[in-house]
Amino acid sequence: MTAAARVLELLTERGETLAVAESLTGGLVAAELTSVPGASRSFRGSVTAYATPLKRDLLGVDGALLAERGAVDPEVARQMAVGVRRALGTDWGMATTGVAGPDPQDGKPVGTVYVAVAGPDGAEKTAALRLNGGRADIRKESVRSVLALLSAELGKNARAQDTEQNGGT
Repeated sequence: MTAAARVLELLTERGETLAVAESLTGGLVAAELTSVPGASRSFRGSVTAYATPLKRDLLGVDGALLAERGAVDPEVARQMAVGVRRALGTDWGMATTGVAGPDPQDGKPVGTVYVAVAGPDGAEKTAALRLNGGRADIRKESVRSVLALLSAELGKNARAQDTEQNGGT
């Protein structure tokens, strides 16, 4: 089972929905998700905010943060995930931002990537990646990483729900 299929299966089991905000991946996360038959049960849509002003205008990323740190930043990734969740009205949002190359961006070297997820009850997680390889490799690994991050969060959240339902601690 692919990572995308696993994420969609977990979301469907939970009756939850997902939206994606993408920068360096340019729609690859959404493409990976929609390649899975039945994805529409959980996946609602995506925003490809490649240009920095779109991160502010469509996703609600703090303009002062973007001006100070640039678009390649862990807090920007977190705010993108929160923003796409809000904008598309989903239970979960996930986001990618980073430098796929060939040149550095905002003082960050090629291969610097941040992925983030945001979900119900304040569930948020951001991961910093330092990836090697060419542009295609960096983008592909970014997709894999953000799906793995959400899968881990869904698994962790499910275990917490099971514990609560079973009266455990």
